[in-house]
Amino acid sequence: MKKIIIIGAGLAGLTAGIYARQSGFETTIYESHTIPGGASTSWRKKGYYFEGGLHWLTGSSPKTQLYRLWREVGAIDDTVEIYNRDPFFSFEQDGKRACLYRNIEKLRAHLTELSPADKKEIDKLCADIRKFTKAEMPVMDLPKLKAKYPAKFLIGKLLSMIPAMARMKYYQNLSAREYAEKFQNPQIRNLLIEMIGEEYSASSAMFTIATLAAGDGGYPAGGSVAMAGRMARYFESLGGHIVYKTPVEKVIVSNGVATGVVIAGEAISADAVIVTKDALSAIDTLFDEPIHEPWADKMRRETTPVLDVFIGLGVEADLHELPESVTFPLREPIRFGNLSFGCIGINNYAGFAGYAPEGCTTLTTVLIGDSYDFWKQCKENGIYETEKQKLADAVIRAVEEKFPQTIGKIAVSDVATPLTYERYLGSYKGSWMSIMKKGQGTVQYPVKPDSIQNLYFAGQRLISPGGTPVALMSGREAVQHLCLDTDSVFQAND
Repeated sequence: MKKIIIIGAGLAGLTAGIYARQSGFETTIYESHTIPGGASTSWRKKGYYFEGGLHWLTGSSPKTQLYRLWREVGAIDDTVEIYNRDPFFSFEQDGKRACLYRNIEKLRAHLTELSPADKKEIDKLCADIRKFTKAEMPVMDLPKLKAKYPAKFLIGKLLSMIPAMARMKYYQNLSAREYAEKFQNPQIRNLLIEMIGEEYSASSAMFTIATLAAGDGGYPAGGSVAMAGRMARYFESLGGHIVYKTPVEKVIVSNGVATGVVIAGEAISADAVIVTKDALSAIDTLFDEPIHEPWADKMRRETTPVLDVFIGLGVEADLHELPESVTFPLREPIRFGNLSFGCIGINNYAGFAGYAPEGCTTLTTVLIGDSYDFWKQCKENGIYETEKQKLADAVIRAVEEKFPQTIGKIAVSDVATPLTYERYLGSYKGSWMSIMKKGQGTVQYPVKPDSIQNLYFAGQRLISPGGTPVALMSGREAVQHLCLDTDSVFQAND
């Protein structure tokens, strides 16, 4: 039996570990943290549960091909409740609220009522949403792979995607802001900008809306930690081993072959190594010499990482009457470093049992932007905690002004900066996805490098813009390459 070492127990590492065990490999995952999940994480503070990773899961619908894979790796099963928030997102301004409903006709009627002057553009939007609901990430096997249960991507499904592909270039060549400016109504414009971010290509917004309209993109009960925990337990039930609190210092490469890893100065041998730590960081930090294959240099040169500051609030009030997700403009912008935010979006978990003490509510928000250098300077100057508290106070003021029922009742706050994510994940600047900008299509990097044998990569950085489906698919593909190289049968459970 071949011995495999996997670096990282995030979703990609757990996926790779499960498929490796199912295919007969002796498999150990080394994880630097105390729990599995990687960037898909959540935590508790004083009784409040802060969801810091998973907000929706592509592939949560049984109608999708990804659903079968999530079940194969134990992420979801018949016991897991999937919650489909509706409306999924909203933007409120001047007493008017634009909502992103999952049902296309309901969305059309709502937006047209809000802005009759935009009817023509709304009709175009809804027609394209309907086309994009047919597009999904294809699940296929590598050529020449021996698979116990071969994946089949039906030609009919491929044909149904053609109308969406025909419209792809149109949205790729517009930024989210440029597309939003086609609408006259300010609430609709801001709905489209704030749901995805103005820097992204409009195609990212379209894919997101279409995912929801197709009945996908639900939230598994318990969120990130619960899902990662299910996968970890399944991996261990297959005979795999996870060693926590054990960061890997280096991948050992001898004569162009990966032969193991170094942990706490000790060499641990293996027949193959799968790296699921952020590839943008790993190619520079896990090897004696950084990897400089063309794809690696392109990744360094062209990746625009997504960074954010996460703020969680514990409110001693029942906020069921508030929207589950709403973004709104601020009277005074929130500023830190070189960033300024004129709007803030709040996720409200009042409807989730166990997310807060009885009669209380957890609220969360993320402020997206590259503030890494600012927080690093704060750390060096000894004012890191002070600046985090200043930011928390600014967010609390904004929430209290918007929702007066929270005044004086926000008892808990928690702030995670890019430095937090960097320490926890070892990712590049603490980032967790990549921005697919205007004019950019999906970029895919190789799972298997050319210059080092028996080495494989997996993780969200390998296909832009990233996310949980990429972690799942790349972990699966890494093991398929492993099976090809060892003439083994890929044996995912049916």
